[in-house]
Amino acid sequence: MLLAGLAPHGEVLSSEDLQAVCMFVEESSLGRHHWQQNMAPLLQHLAHTLSYVLQGQAAPSGTWSCLAVKACLQLFQMMPKDVAPLVWNAIAKNEALQRILELLLEAVAGKALSKDVRLLAGTALSMLLNTAPLPESGARAALALFQLMDRAGAGELRVGELAVEAHSIPESDGLERLALSRGLLTCCRADILCCRLEGSTCQACLLLDVLFPTVCALSKEQKDCHYHCFQVLVLWLRRVQENLPELWHLQGSRLLAKDAKLLQELAQLLWDNAEAPVEGVSEFIQSSFRLLVEIYHLECQHFEDQERPLYQQMLQRAVSMPWQIKARYGCPVCAIVPYVGSQQVLDACPMLQQHLLSCLATNHLCPMAAEMYRALVRQQCSQGQGDEQAELWAQHWLPLFSKALRSPLPILHGNATNHLLPWTLRQLPAAGALLAAQFSGADAAALRAWVSLLRVQRSAAGVTSLQAEEVARLRACLRAREEGVRLAALGLLCGGPGHSLADTEERLLREFLPLNLNCHTSAFRQLLQAALRKVLGRLRDGALARLRGKDPKELRGEGVGQPARAVDFVEWLLQLCISSLIPWANYQRKKTALLLLTAILETCTDTWSPERKKGQPPRTMATLLGHARQSGCWDFFSQPNLLALLGCLQDSTNEIRDMASELLIRYFPATFPETLTPALLQLAQDALSSPRVQEAEVGAVLMKTILQKSDSSTLKLLALEANTAQTLTNRSLYFAQHLLWVLQAQLATAQQNLLQAAAVAPMHGVLAALRRCLLQVPEVVTCMQTAESAQGWQELLSSLVGTARDITSLLLGALQSQQGPEAEQQVAAPSFADMGNAIGSLIMLGKGQQEEEEDSVLLSEEHSLILTCCWVSVKEVGLLLGGLAELLLSSPGTKHLLPFASLQTAATVFQEILLRCRHWGAVEGCSMGFTKFCAALLNHPDTEMQAIPQTILDQGLEALSGPRSSSITRRAAGFPMLFLCIVSGENPAQARPLLTRCIQTLLGLATMALPQDWDQTLDLPQVCALHVLQTLVRGAGLGTALLRHATPMVALALQGLSSPCWAMRNAAIQLFSALTTRLLGQKQSSAEGCLVEGLSLPAFLGQHPQLGAVLLAELGAAVPGGPHLRPALHAILTLLAQLQPGPDDPSGPSTHFLEPLLELAGSPIYAVRAMAAKALVPVVPPPQRPALLLHLAQQLPAPGGVSSHNALHGHLLQMRALLAPHLGTDRLPAEALHPVALQLEAQGWLLSPAQRCPLVRAAFLQVLALLPGSLSPGFTQSIWDAVSAELGNLTLGRELGCAELQVGAAVLHQTMARFACSEAARQTDSKRIHTVCSLLQHPYPDVHRAVLSWVTDGKRAECEELERALRLTLLENLQSVLQDRGNKEFLRLYLEALMHLCRSCPSWSREASQKLQGSALVCVEILLLVMETERPGPELLSQALCAASLLLTVGFGDENVLLVQRWCTMLEACGRPVADEVLRLAAACSLQTAGTEVLRRCQEASCPWLVPVALRVINMSIHLLQDEDPDVRHEAAGFVSLVQHGLGQSGGGGCIFVQGNVGLLSLLQLLLDEFGHHPETFDSLLQHLPQPNLRAIMEDLEADTPPSLYKEDEPNVFAEPAALAQQLLPFLLQLLEKAPSSALRWLQAAGPGVLQDLHYCQQRWSHESAARCWMKALGCAVLRAALAVLLVRAQLVARVLRVLGEEHGAVLGLDCGAQELEQELALVQGLLARHGLGPAPRQSTVPAEQGEAHGDG
Repeated sequence: MLLAGLAPHGEVLSSEDLQAVCMFVEESSLGRHHWQQNMAPLLQHLAHTLSYVLQGQAAPSGTWSCLAVKACLQLFQMMPKDVAPLVWNAIAKNEALQRILELLLEAVAGKALSKDVRLLAGTALSMLLNTAPLPESGARAALALFQLMDRAGAGELRVGELAVEAHSIPESDGLERLALSRGLLTCCRADILCCRLEGSTCQACLLLDVLFPTVCALSKEQKDCHYHCFQVLVLWLRRVQENLPELWHLQGSRLLAKDAKLLQELAQLLWDNAEAPVEGVSEFIQSSFRLLVEIYHLECQHFEDQERPLYQQMLQRAVSMPWQIKARYGCPVCAIVPYVGSQQVLDACPMLQQHLLSCLATNHLCPMAAEMYRALVRQQCSQGQGDEQAELWAQHWLPLFSKALRSPLPILHGNATNHLLPWTLRQLPAAGALLAAQFSGADAAALRAWVSLLRVQRSAAGVTSLQAEEVARLRACLRAREEGVRLAALGLLCGGPGHSLADTEERLLREFLPLNLNCHTSAFRQLLQAALRKVLGRLRDGALARLRGKDPKELRGEGVGQPARAVDFVEWLLQLCISSLIPWANYQRKKTALLLLTAILETCTDTWSPERKKGQPPRTMATLLGHARQSGCWDFFSQPNLLALLGCLQDSTNEIRDMASELLIRYFPATFPETLTPALLQLAQDALSSPRVQEAEVGAVLMKTILQKSDSSTLKLLALEANTAQTLTNRSLYFAQHLLWVLQAQLATAQQNLLQAAAVAPMHGVLAALRRCLLQVPEVVTCMQTAESAQGWQELLSSLVGTARDITSLLLGALQSQQGPEAEQQVAAPSFADMGNAIGSLIMLGKGQQEEEEDSVLLSEEHSLILTCCWVSVKEVGLLLGGLAELLLSSPGTKHLLPFASLQTAATVFQEILLRCRHWGAVEGCSMGFTKFCAALLNHPDTEMQAIPQTILDQGLEALSGPRSSSITRRAAGFPMLFLCIVSGENPAQARPLLTRCIQTLLGLATMALPQDWDQTLDLPQVCALHVLQTLVRGAGLGTALLRHATPMVALALQGLSSPCWAMRNAAIQLFSALTTRLLGQKQSSAEGCLVEGLSLPAFLGQHPQLGAVLLAELGAAVPGGPHLRPALHAILTLLAQLQPGPDDPSGPSTHFLEPLLELAGSPIYAVRAMAAKALVPVVPPPQRPALLLHLAQQLPAPGGVSSHNALHGHLLQMRALLAPHLGTDRLPAEALHPVALQLEAQGWLLSPAQRCPLVRAAFLQVLALLPGSLSPGFTQSIWDAVSAELGNLTLGRELGCAELQVGAAVLHQTMARFACSEAARQTDSKRIHTVCSLLQHPYPDVHRAVLSWVTDGKRAECEELERALRLTLLENLQSVLQDRGNKEFLRLYLEALMHLCRSCPSWSREASQKLQGSALVCVEILLLVMETERPGPELLSQALCAASLLLTVGFGDENVLLVQRWCTMLEACGRPVADEVLRLAAACSLQTAGTEVLRRCQEASCPWLVPVALRVINMSIHLLQDEDPDVRHEAAGFVSLVQHGLGQSGGGGCIFVQGNVGLLSLLQLLLDEFGHHPETFDSLLQHLPQPNLRAIMEDLEADTPPSLYKEDEPNVFAEPAALAQQLLPFLLQLLEKAPSSALRWLQAAGPGVLQDLHYCQQRWSHESAARCWMKALGCAVLRAALAVLLVRAQLVARVLRVLGEEHGAVLGLDCGAQELEQELALVQGLLARHGLGPAPRQSTVPAEQGEAHGDG
């Protein structure tokens, strides 16, 4: 019997049995026939199985319960005729089926903890109702289901003849209605849904009268199931649309009539949730809007209604929303465009194009904006044909495309290119020519836009060839300074449709790639790898296709075709990558090389990766590999490549080490060569014993790599080291045992002398190695699952957990002020003083001293060693134990390896670390491990294991509320993290009982009354509870689960702000800040960093209605005149101010906030008035603002009628806030503000001195300044006259002689000055411009500072006439300001304004020479004097250098030699690597101004004295092109571009600014061409050749002394001196040919040292003793750089000897000639290459390719 075979051991079906049942029911007619014959026993088995899994006998979250419910569902679905009699026929009634019905109801009501199981059970119940013979029967049963859930325990449910008592159903939590509704709408029969229940107490239609109210109620509740709620709403609308004729017949009228309650409720529901933050809900809302509009359209057609007001209502409401609201675009507008037309939408929102641009620059708004654009254009295209369509498109959309594609924002440009451009060109091909005409310029924006357009056009048309003019422009793009331009050009090259590279494309790629390996940004590197992966895939597929189609003999001939070219290009790229993995290369170069190497190995090897779902190598890959290797290419796994990656394993950065290890493990042979393994193992063990964290990490990565590449010989080496016999053949277990043995030995050392252990045997390295080997190596997990090694693993893991406990106790106890058993009892973390005393005692014990050394302000080396050892080891313990629990408890076959006692021990260790640790890094690492630990236990089926984190939570809550003798949480991060880790471990798909209990307990604890006698040295339980709540709110793992508790927590935080206890207030404001971030979501930001908020106030109140009542009550209690101040008021106003205005809805919930905010204008506190004005903005939608502004203006008092200056000032602040332009918000139209302006004109006295309060006058003037287009010309003139008169009459003497100083007078005068500047720029009036210029000479300091600040403000209006006048005025007064220079800050601001105005004007030099009349050099003299003698700060020094450089270009002659040299000296001082970044940036900018002028004068005039200066300038630019700051390199590249373009033509018009690497090559070529005949040129370049002490470096490398904890950082980590030396070599060799005598002095100084170093290398690397530190030398960046520089210097010496003749070598005491030196050089190169320390001689004797630059990327 089939059923007996499925369940031979009992009545409960296993998960495999259930799968078989489902398969037979669903897919086999024979199976269904069998179940027809055996229905009764099948139902009985299913009932027993369901009962078993729901009683908790199986894991509730597993697949077993899901399969049991699914089996019932499929049985009801596939065999309804067989099930129906058992339900609806009294005679055939089946008890087992009745039990199944009861169990399904229990599952739906919450007995099944998994949300998915409950939803599936709801669907199964609906399928059971589908078996009803009459629709009324099924509908009545469905109604009874809802009534049963609503009565929560009373009555009886009858489904046909099956009856279930309500008391057996557990108490509902709301999700059961969702499950039932979803099930009915998913699969219930239409006749049941649309049937009216006649004769019942409630005559209802199931679809309209039962399901719709349920759907509405579900959508309004704050549950963790909003996604499913709105999925149900979409299902409801879809069923309504499918059954419209039946529903019309049933209702007898329209469903969505104009005033229909159904339409109003449905529309309100959609609008209230249109901005829901839950992922996926917005898509359901969009679908709901579309379905609603379709239903409405069908109804209007059916009932012949032509008015259709719903469209206009939806359009107006959407248009009234701010552009930042996501719901404005995709939901309503796209739905109604097909029905109202695109023109009507554009007319309703004239700024729509600009808003779409803003959306394209904001990631979360981009998809909706693109969808709206497509809907509008699609509708427009339906109105015309051919050219008419293109013209119509250009009229509306060409400016938008031009601006988007030319935008410097990568996100805007990328989104327009990817989301809009391809669709547009497919829809309207003629748009391509219109766009191309917009992008013909030479600026970076035009280049990037042109490349993007060309790429999309080629992709759409399938064109592969490039025209000659396109190639030239594309080459310029590949050399451009901006990364976006280069990436776009690279995408064009690599994204071709063909399977080969054209000659031009390959040539451009070979030129481009070496110049871009060291690019600064990670995004560039990732996109570069993606582009190269495309190219490699194309070449591979093309070569394979060619090999399959041709005879192999032809391929071996001379006419090698495409396969040879593909092989050659990949080989070249491989060698380029390997040569870039030298240890002295910077991080950027090595990371890029590893990414490209990964792409090569992924594409061009036959390595199969099982974890990759796509991208596997072709099956015929071996053919291409064989062909390549016949040519001597593609030896991917050669010894040099292996050594290069082994060197990367010693890198100082995690990313480089991990990537290199991954490549070695995945692609290289299974084991390392036997000659490498001993040295590699020794290196790993030495690194594990290093106190430096980075070196210990190196050892851990090496150990992990060795484990995966080891064999029996490796185990023998480990056995020899441990002096034990190798008894185990399992390498994973033996390897882990060896590491555990090392760890225990280091622990024993630490127990004897912690200071010594911290220096030579810290434990964190071995702990990291164990973590990596046990958790990150798949073979280890596989080994753990084998039965023969289970005992060994269990013993090892138990011992490891015990050792971790001993380490934790030792290290944490060592940092306690008390040693011994008492330290174990102390719960709280020690104070810093206690730790300092404890560490001091440990140092004394370790050194054997009796007295402590003198105190020092700085931590000693020993102090740092102990601290690092303790904190890092404790962190590694937490990560290791958490990872072990997660791995072993979730993997099949390994759950028994970690006994319950070990889990309890691990839990104790976590508690100790989190309660007694003060270091945030250790707490953070331990928290990550503890979260994994708790998640593994809470999701384990064993209730005993589930109880461990629950017990810890109970203990923590008890410790939080109980009395203590010390502080737990103050300045200690671990205690709150204890709670966060536990509740984060709960399954997010289930209910969170621990989170709910924790938050409720904390809320109750925080609201307890404070004690009267609080000891401030202890933590109050109430304060601790607030801190824990804050940690829970900030926890990223809890997601939206906390939102259901948001209202009581906000109320608690607001209450805490009024507490008399300072600690309570401090904790409350932190909690409120965390809640604000959680409620509003993270700030969305565009690429340029401008913040964009996306949540409106109505949406916020709709999502949290109870919270709105809390905020409103607090606002109402805080109105002026109340009994006392409200400390929570400012927090509430801050929260409201971060929201956005919503749609225009006079009856919306946000209107209740208007009156309290308006009353707060009279607050006596300035900060409250200011914040209330900001909070008013989201409350008032833009359409309502003119009316409110008029109301506020009418409240302004008449002269003598001021009753409260506070209220007057507050109203003005509110008017200013409503008028001020906000980010992306349109200004109010001038005509709408005209009544407001008239009312303000009548109150002009507020600006006059009759109003005694300066702050009121300033606020009134700021309001007037925001109404420039609405005020009458006469009133505007009167404002100008009043401002000019008051500023003109204001003198320094009168101000100082005032008998009464006015508060806010400075604010008023600054406001007036800025108003004068803005008005002069707006009206471009010469008299007003003259007035503004005179303000620069105003005696009152605040006035001219305000003018200077306005000049440097990036938001000011542009006016060329005003800028020119100000520029000339600043130049005219410059000398006097410099001579005075009493106020350094004013001088800095003055110079900054001058630089700002001069840099933006191409003709400033001519104006300056006319205005300064020879005083420019006097100003330069003063500026140099300031820089040299007065020691200004970096900001002033940078502005002084830029100003001096600018003035120097006005004119200098032969008599100014000393002045120019002094300037050059200051340039060099500011450009040093150790200088401040702002100084180096100023040096680079100065090169663009004065540096280009120096080079131009040097070329045009015969000025011999300028040649050394020009060489110094070029030398400085070479340094700055290697600067570590990308902005400095950017500006230095600009200097080179100007020089290359024409030696500094003014403004650089038409100049394509080149990349730094290209600029460096151009600069060196310039030196060779223009200055090659000067002897000083050779010496200037030699300054860039380092002179390392090779012998000293080797001695330090071989020293056995323990390393210090820290090593000195390089001032410039980006520079690569060795790479620059290799790049300079070909230019130095060419300079020798031009001026051979210039090298004689260098040969005399450097020649003997070079020969000695070559002899040393030959001696050092020729003997076997070199193997002792060979592997260490392989990754030593200092040594490898010294060797590379030595080879360069040796080649240069050999060439000098050959050029000058052998006799010079003899005269200088060199004991060899050129030929002997070259032979020795080749010998040394061979030795180094054999050890992986240098390139092979045939590669290194050829000068480096000039494209391999190393400057800016």
